[in-house]
Amino acid sequence: MAELSGASPPERIEDRLARRGGAVELLRVPAALFGVASRARGALYDLGLLPSARLDATVLSVGNLTAGGTGKTPMVAWLVRELERRGRRAGVLSRGYGAKVGDANDEAALLAELVPGVAHVCDPDRVRGGQKLVDGGVDVIVLDDGFQHRRLARDLDLVLVDATRPWGLEAKDGAPVRAFLPRGLLREPPSALSRADALVLTRVDQTDGAALAETKRELERWAPGKALIESVHRPRAWLAPDGSRQPLDALCGEHATLISGIAHPTAFERSVRSLGAIVDAHRRLPDHHAWSSSDLEGLGSAPRVITTAKDAVKLRPLGAQVWVLSIELEFVAGEQVLDALLDALPATRSETVRRALHEGLHG
Repeated sequence: MAELSGASPPERIEDRLARRGGAVELLRVPAALFGVASRARGALYDLGLLPSARLDATVLSVGNLTAGGTGKTPMVAWLVRELERRGRRAGVLSRGYGAKVGDANDEAALLAELVPGVAHVCDPDRVRGGQKLVDGGVDVIVLDDGFQHRRLARDLDLVLVDATRPWGLEAKDGAPVRAFLPRGLLREPPSALSRADALVLTRVDQTDGAALAETKRELERWAPGKALIESVHRPRAWLAPDGSRQPLDALCGEHATLISGIAHPTAFERSVRSLGAIVDAHRRLPDHHAWSSSDLEGLGSAPRVITTAKDAVKLRPLGAQVWVLSIELEFVAGEQVLDALLDALPATRSETVRRALHEGLHG
């Protein structure tokens, strides 16, 4: 691909970590210490020596084993819609990475578009944030990126695993690097998957059959007997710069430049190419990047610029004329299991009382 004119963005940390050899291997030492701390913390929770707080709300956690990029936001949006369809009053609780307490980050802004009107609290203190949702009338909390945040007790743990890079990093030189932060992207050891109630494999359409089968076998070894649900991030439409919704073949054969500040830009680029667009260049910036006008330098000569829905919420205020690829999560195997898990979620004490009163008045 051609290089963009203007200032070149720095190399993404994930790309450096994915390569073997050199100074990056010095990170093995702090990674080993991180691994010890992660295992020790997990053991303390398993033994009950570290307590978990329970709120008067059903808590459903959506998380992953690695840092970033498994597709949690589309999953959270799907869950909110399904819970509301079941008559539950759902709210979203997230850390709000990159935003001040009480402010919305890029993921929160995107969720506001995907599920308008949903209650959403961003707070690094998940117990405090969850209580705010309960006080606001929410009876089921979707805990975004909550697998490692065990201080808040949950009723259902769903863990997402990216089929294209299940342990965080893509393969660069042979087998992909599998290591704890900061050498790799693992936040917990793979054995932690046994805590999950179900595993959701994402982007299963972007990997070959043999690799997918091997990933499934390994997941079964680490989390025997756990439900395995398969999903894809299905493109639904192009959103043109004027806001109009265009069919998926609208850019087939057309040249374009991609810009993204997400955890898995390669998957985004694959999706764009699969729709027939010709990618001339791809400006990749770090996940949760705070876009500014200087980041758009050199794009004026591009025939069209394509970005993600997550980046678009930050680029539009800058006046960027971008095409946006709209995607939705679609399950291709195991959706019935997920439906059963949602149907089995317990009602809260307040919900039980409310239903009893309703039945008494209308019985």
